[in-house]
Amino acid sequence: MVSQRIKDELKAEVSEMKAKGITPGLAVIIVGDDPASRVYVNSKKKACAEIGIYSEEYALSGETSQQELLELIEKLNKKDDISGILCQLPLPKHIDEKAVIDAIAPNKDVDAFHPVNVGKIMIGDYDFLPCTPAGVMELIKESGIEIKGKECVVVGRSNIVGKPMTMLLLHEHGTVTVCHSKTRDLKEVTLRADILVAAVGVPELIRGDMIKEGAVVIDVGMNRLPDKRLVGDVCFSEASEKAMAITPVPGGVGPMTIAMLMKNTVKAAYLNA
Repeated sequence: MVSQRIKDELKAEVSEMKAKGITPGLAVIIVGDDPASRVYVNSKKKACAEIGIYSEEYALSGETSQQELLELIEKLNKKDDISGILCQLPLPKHIDEKAVIDAIAPNKDVDAFHPVNVGKIMIGDYDFLPCTPAGVMELIKESGIEIKGKECVVVGRSNIVGKPMTMLLLHEHGTVTVCHSKTRDLKEVTLRADILVAAVGVPELIRGDMIKEGAVVIDVGMNRLPDKRLVGDVCFSEASEKAMAITPVPGGVGPMTIAMLMKNTVKAAYLNA
């Protein structure tokens, strides 16, 4: 499993860093009691423990004010034993997400959401990559397919996945088309894709007849159906008959996202040493 290999490599690297007096530290902030957010936070803490990264969790009530949250971030920005800060999204409606992202010091922004880091990704000269798109790139490379010159289609244009995903594929010389809710004929576009990344949050939107024979399909979606089943944005049973390689949900992109967060935290420890 690619994510486990990355974590094993990081564990060895962290051990060497500690011998030189550098210990990576991750602060995770969770506001409110969103069940999905709690699952993600627990996964991140477990990965930190596995690799040897020092971690702190700040579980705040859903009534926490924006000012209180910003003051905590400011304190963590100055904390020497914390190299990375992550504020779990989504936040309660009374808190301005943009203000919170902007408050995290760029050199501790292990989610790579700060405007400074977004700009660096745009020009291809970055310290951190957003964890999910970075994980997707690792999976594509692992499949053995070369991105250069390939038709790449990204379904979804979020700041967290769709937009940075587009830039990373462009940096690898892919020919990239971005689709979204206003795209006129989605099927016509997705059928051209040698590499298809679905990141739109609509359960099983991408059906088998929308996929080119032999395509690489990366499903970033994670949707819970009324019957409690977890499914992606791609209909796996149909798509797997056409695709050369396809990621399952759950268990595909999710573990990679955590692994790349760990990678960013280790990188941040070097930057802040």
